[in-house]
Amino acid sequence: MLRQRILTALILAPIALAGLFGLSHGGFAAFTALVLLLGAWEWGRLAGFDALAPRLLYTVLVGIILGLVWFAGGIDAHWPLWLGVAGWLLNAWWVSRYPRGTEQWQQPAVRLAMGLWVLVPCWVGFHQLRQEGSEWLLFALLLVWVADIGAYFAGRRFGRRKLAPSVSPGKSWEGVYGGWVAVAVLVLVYALWLSLSVAQTFGLLVLALVVAFVSVIGDLLESMLKRFRGLKDSSHLLPGHGGILDRIDSLTAAIPLFALIRPWLG
Repeated sequence: MLRQRILTALILAPIALAGLFGLSHGGFAAFTALVLLLGAWEWGRLAGFDALAPRLLYTVLVGIILGLVWFAGGIDAHWPLWLGVAGWLLNAWWVSRYPRGTEQWQQPAVRLAMGLWVLVPCWVGFHQLRQEGSEWLLFALLLVWVADIGAYFAGRRFGRRKLAPSVSPGKSWEGVYGGWVAVAVLVLVYALWLSLSVAQTFGLLVLALVVAFVSVIGDLLESMLKRFRGLKDSSHLLPGHGGILDRIDSLTAAIPLFALIRPWLG
């Protein structure tokens, strides 16, 4: 399994780096749209559909919505990001109550709608961060990955109090704190690199800590849906890693919020 994971990562890493940082505007939007459409294909399964036809239909629907957002100028607007923030507040409420309250979202139609406010704002957020500069897209990606790594090691070493035992028994509050420490180090490195003022550094630190916690909710949401459906992975698209959603679940929550608030820092 480890060998398979490493081989898949070695193949995908250059593709991901080229797509995220080697393309601009239309090419970048098309690349990220393709990734999120693969996520939409997997989301159809999380919503309760195993058959080919409904999952394909949902993927096409998400593609049409992305196209409409692009041609209507929504790709550069804030309203899709606000939609994402509102949707994630609802997602967080459902995660915090699980297994209670499943009747509110167990219908496939509700879970399909949930996928729209998860995937579409994420695509818009990716685009807006890339337009602001590659350094901020890189920071958002590093923020989520560093928080995840810090949480993993801190949770293994110090984890006692469960964060969401009904959803993901392995996550702990100590893991969250460890992730925050790692994120704080990242912010300091970035502040030195970009020569940020003290006020800007403090603002970025507060934003990064909030976004890091929100990224955990993204992970927990997918875990909740997989647990509800009795699934281990969102798909087997990435050998050794599961599916696309298993790799980007935290980013779908973090990217819209970071893209919405970061410009306020100056």
